[in-house]
Amino acid sequence: MLYHLFEYLEEAYTFPGERLYQYISFRSAVAIILSLGISTIYGKRIINFLRKKQIGESVRDLGLEGQTQKAGTPTMGGIIIIIATLIPVLLVAKLDNIYVILLIVTTLWMGAIGFLDDYIKTFRKDKEGLKGIFKVVGQVGLGLIVGATIYFHPDITINENPQLPGSTNAVELISSAENPVTTSVEEKSTKTTIPFVKNNEFDYASLISWINPDYAQYAWLIFIPIVIFIVTAVSNGANLTDGIDGLAAGTSTIIVLTLGIFAWVSGNIIFSDYLNVMYIPRTGEMTIFISAFAGALVGFLWYNTFPAQVFMGDTGSLTIGGIIAVIALATRKELLIPILCGVFLIENLSVVMQVGWFKYTRRKYGEGRRIFLMSPLHHHFQKAGFHESKIVVRFWIIGIFLAIVTIVTLKIR
Repeated sequence: MLYHLFEYLEEAYTFPGERLYQYISFRSAVAIILSLGISTIYGKRIINFLRKKQIGESVRDLGLEGQTQKAGTPTMGGIIIIIATLIPVLLVAKLDNIYVILLIVTTLWMGAIGFLDDYIKTFRKDKEGLKGIFKVVGQVGLGLIVGATIYFHPDITINENPQLPGSTNAVELISSAENPVTTSVEEKSTKTTIPFVKNNEFDYASLISWINPDYAQYAWLIFIPIVIFIVTAVSNGANLTDGIDGLAAGTSTIIVLTLGIFAWVSGNIIFSDYLNVMYIPRTGEMTIFISAFAGALVGFLWYNTFPAQVFMGDTGSLTIGGIIAVIALATRKELLIPILCGVFLIENLSVVMQVGWFKYTRRKYGEGRRIFLMSPLHHHFQKAGFHESKIVVRFWIIGIFLAIVTIVTLKIR
């Protein structure tokens, strides 16, 4: 809102200082400061409110050290993350940017699904929460919205051969919300980026156009289901990772900041040209949302580190996963998700492997056997005797390593 206000004041009254709001770097800094302030200062008030309303976590005794002591800890803390993200975004981002709109819709959509799940658990005293089928329907619904928007919306394009203007100040180009070009041929495309490959673009349309070139117009039949799968998988991965204090919030912060670098690079003509990556007009504006989101996660982590004063619940974890998936899709870096979101992936796989092997051995031997002491994987290490703080920090280190590998793909091909 402030962006549009200052833009009006500049046009109408030549308001001094308005040009600051043209710079993504400035607005990103404002967004992260605001989100950190909101999540740390007002986060405590929200926690006290949740405690007063007795919105506490009901914990099943799984035989893990320190687990029963966590019973009654306020949950639904994802509300802190959502509020601390959306307020700065609404204040300093361009609200007519399609990518910002898509991320706001994702936040509200997944937040509503998670909130409903937490509500059923805490107020209805149903430990199962929202039925799995309804969660999946919600995730598929969001995937359908995101996939259709990316495929059909006229403002979501790529520019494969942008020409740098000779007279424009380079610093202004790097920092500006808009990147003026002398020759700009934007086109709708289903291309994405393949990591570690020299000619690193892959077109989803080729999965159907090889049958007949005319079938390329029906690429949405392939593209939208892929988007649905990615949104569902990443949101579930984040949900499973949220099992011990600080794990999901810390890991997600690392992932989000890395995606912020990709959004900045992809949306800036100078950086994308220098690094020879796909230039995606208007994605730079996502940096403001990402900054606010990262600040909200760090602020939430202030209260979520061991021993946690609040849990994010599904309100937070499903929202986090949905946002990460949409940012990766918008920047055409979804094929990097198995690397960047490696912690989410191994948590997901540990559950799939454990359940699959248990069912297989029960059918074959009449008795279910396990691969891990417990799943998801972080509970396996807890069961093995590791303190949860050590598990969390080591998972963070793995997340940082995977983030560095992901960033390196910008140059290594």
